[in-house]
Amino acid sequence: MSSLSPSRSRIQVSDFLSPGLLWLAISIVGALLFFREGFEALLEAWQLPEYSHGPLIPVLSAILFLRQLKDFPVHDGPVPDRWPGVAVLVVALVFGALGKLSGIDDVVAYALILWSGAMLLISFGWRTGKYFWPPVLHLVYMLPLPAVLYYKLSTTLQMISSEFGVWLLQLLDVPVYLEGNIIDLGVLKLHVAEACSGLRYLFPILSFSYIFAVLYRGPMWHKAVLLLAAVPITVVMNSVRIAVAGWIANVWGIGHLEGFTHFFEGWVIFMICVILLFILAWLLLFTRSDRPKLSEALDVDMSGLPVQAARLRFVRPSVALISSAVLLWAGALAWEARPEVAAQNVDRDPFVLFPRQMGDWTSSGQLPLTADVEAALGADDYVSIELMSGTGAPSVGLFMAWYEDQTQGGTHSPEVCLPGSGWEIAWLERVDIAPEIGLDEPYNINRAVIQKGEARMLAYYWFEQHGRHVAWDFAAKLWLLWDGITIGRTDGALVRLITPIGRGESQVDAEARLQDVFLETHAVLPRFVPGL
Repeated sequence: MSSLSPSRSRIQVSDFLSPGLLWLAISIVGALLFFREGFEALLEAWQLPEYSHGPLIPVLSAILFLRQLKDFPVHDGPVPDRWPGVAVLVVALVFGALGKLSGIDDVVAYALILWSGAMLLISFGWRTGKYFWPPVLHLVYMLPLPAVLYYKLSTTLQMISSEFGVWLLQLLDVPVYLEGNIIDLGVLKLHVAEACSGLRYLFPILSFSYIFAVLYRGPMWHKAVLLLAAVPITVVMNSVRIAVAGWIANVWGIGHLEGFTHFFEGWVIFMICVILLFILAWLLLFTRSDRPKLSEALDVDMSGLPVQAARLRFVRPSVALISSAVLLWAGALAWEARPEVAAQNVDRDPFVLFPRQMGDWTSSGQLPLTADVEAALGADDYVSIELMSGTGAPSVGLFMAWYEDQTQGGTHSPEVCLPGSGWEIAWLERVDIAPEIGLDEPYNINRAVIQKGEARMLAYYWFEQHGRHVAWDFAAKLWLLWDGITIGRTDGALVRLITPIGRGESQVDAEARLQDVFLETHAVLPRFVPGL
């Protein structure tokens, strides 16, 4: 991009009719076509409450960019170091192609961040463009998190908020009991997800704290504190929300609680968190020797942004810019011209046909899940049964959930779900169980002991990924990406076996029970969860 200083006070439309802008427009249209699935994934995610702030993020990033652009005068002459931007663009195209081939649209959306950085490097060259990383990095806040990471993060933060909120209630002498994801106040029970709805505003608060840190003029460690403070501030505010709700219900009754919860919803929490960030910044100023005012420490000068935006008219048609347009259009056209891959129909029996008798074990019949659990599970088919032996041994619970398309969320680890129901994981290991039970092929599972009070249970669980038995949920997602590219399949399943460890019973006895049912299940599993 040229940096000729504007010599005319009036900018005319004809100023923007230049070959450089034409090639930039061609490149952007090529990006819209190639990364189409990524844009569609963003639009779909932005309809969810957790990501409803998404449309604002590109606007805010653009403002950050134009503010920063004021520090770089218009450059007169050729820009010699544009090719690193083309290299980054190639990486973005490869990353986007992996997402398109695997059918995981979120991966295509992630590639848009690389594309944005590449276009800035191509336009300004490496020497100048590398300084524009703050607005590009801010675009991360518009992306939906991978489902497995979202479940782990949200569940962890919800539990922390609930435990701290319960502790505050106990300080106020309010009788309360926390069991998993249920806060029992006696007069009413709050579910963690309901009590922590303010956590939906964690992502916009993180975005605000990022912008706040960028605008703050001070030591780098001050910026780091302001950025990292967003999560604990949000969690504490949700805990306070829980505590106040419990106190109102205990003192004035449930009737007064509804008005409070409607008022003290997420946006109120967001504004309070913003105020707390300002207070934190003000406190940090006391650690500085010059003791500036908060208004002086924040660079909020937004003047001249239209003038900076008008610098678009100085874009020149470089070989790198033309190459970017050619690469994007070539990628888009190659994708459209590719041979159509027929969707694979997975030939499987529905779980309703799962045998009621397996060896010495008899099924109790389907145990239906509650509507909210079934909605959270999001499975296309599932089976939940209790298996009982004629010997009078404790029962074994078998749960399997099958997903036709895991790219829309899919399986998530019981490590997330079990704490929500009040169970704590006392011990967990990932192990190849094949040598223990005489199987020839590796069979990786998670083996866990969970407990609630004095009750203990032994559990096996793993992910079935097209004939692979995967213990680690992140590895299951990587196999999902690979299989989506290589064989066009994104289905998969979660399998869980669980049995109580009775009083006076050894874990070895419980293990023998699970392994017996495991072998019986292993024999019939391919009917319901097909391999390759």
